[in-house]
Amino acid sequence: MSDELLFQVLTPLNFSVRVTRSYWEYIVSIKHPVMAGCEQDVQETLESPDEVRVSRSDSDVYLFYKSKQARRWVCAVARQLDEEGFLITTYPTDAIKEGVKIWPK
Repeated sequence: MSDELLFQVLTPLNFSVRVTRSYWEYIVSIKHPVMAGCEQDVQETLESPDEVRVSRSDSDVYLFYKSKQARRWVCAVARQLDEEGFLITTYPTDAIKEGVKIWPK
């Protein structure tokens, strides 16, 4: 497995989110295989989301949502540590349902 950086993007919340190749492989092989090949969608979701919410269970975790088609979104979940962050997971969803909306205000 490679710890080589797959991508790192700046979010509108002014912190970067990164993911390594090995962790991306874990996401698309174990957690959410439907996201295989969707790296660009995830980067766009983090860089220019339609909205961002704070997790109900952890105030350092943010859910970034971007519409991909009618009533379908990509959700990218990231944790912020200081000015850096990392991707926890990503998945398609049919509802924006978690946390308090913090962006756009």
